Amino acid sequence: MAVVETRRLTKVFKRGNVGAVVNVDLETREGEFLVLLGPSGSGKTTLLRMIAGLEDPTSGEILIGGKVVNDLSPRERRIAMVFQSYALYPHLTVFNNIVFPLKAQGVDRAQRQKQAEWAASLLGIGHLFSRKPRELSGGERQRVAVARAIVREPSVFLLDEPLSNLDAKLRASAREELEQFQKRIGTTAIYVTHDQVEAMAMGDRVVVMSQGAVRQIGTPADVYDDPADTFVATFLGSPPMNLVPLADVIVGFRPEHFLPAGVAERGGAHLSYRFQISHSEYLGAELILYGTIQGGALHQKKVISRIPSTHSAGLTDGSAHTFAVAESDVKFFDKQTEKRTAPRSLS
Repeated sequence: MAVVETRRLTKVFKRGNVGAVVNVDLETREGEFLVLLGPSGSGKTTLLRMIAGLEDPTSGEILIGGKVVNDLSPRERRIAMVFQSYALYPHLTVFNNIVFPLKAQGVDRAQRQKQAEWAASLLGIGHLFSRKPRELSGGERQRVAVARAIVREPSVFLLDEPLSNLDAKLRASAREELEQFQKRIGTTAIYVTHDQVEAMAMGDRVVVMSQGAVRQIGTPADVYDDPADTFVATFLGSPPMNLVPLADVIVGFRPEHFLPAGVAERGGAHLSYRFQISHSEYLGAELILYGTIQGGALHQKKVISRIPSTHSAGLTDGSAHTFAVAESDVKFFDKQTEKRTAPRSLS
């Protein structure tokens, strides 16, 4: 279980001096599942490839187990990587796909068999040994790719969107399997995804990235409940956090915290507003309400509310109702830097 650390890690591509990764500092904890989350082009895959040794950094250091590994090959770094495509050899059986890296290292036949059976038992794929990749389902291919990655007992496990090719139902079950598997083997894992649900469900901590830079590192609760800036606030959450610009500050609150006055939690200070509903979306268990605030510091500002459908009586398009948000759920961001700033009065 090795700790991975990057120190001011930077990657600049020659075309237009575009910085794919800019001064990234992060440090994993032993055995944790760390998720790199961000939109396309945020630098998360480039960062992962530099840690793996597949991409040379322009500057900065990469340490694995306290040792600088910038000049070491991927094999010497004792890492294993699972790609989005799984990259299985179509002409080889499942067994031969799994033991391929061991064979390349000159591991003897008996040890290869032992390691393959160990990995297969963890992932429940021993019965697939004689099949070819074309005979497997998407979920089975994913498990074979994971088995091939762990047979070498790597010190770090790197995964680049390995579930993105699966359908929604299979993706949910594969996500759970992968998370439980990582906890069983206890190997430090770094996982790349653009899916916020995946990140929140799987990560011990989440690294939110944008334009090559780290915007925030924290537990799923940290980055969701206490976003460091407006990017994190809006990238996480569906619908995203309401951001209302005022004179020199941006006021933010989650749609699920803006509730009808009778539904809002009792106790603690609340801010109450008249909410004019323009239209709504029924999503089964939830109702999404769109509208504007009437009166007060947020007059005529457009906001969204997300409420349980069980509390939707009377909340029709065109109607107006008193809604409230707890003061503790209101966040403030500097209008210039877009970073979190000190609370202030809205009364």
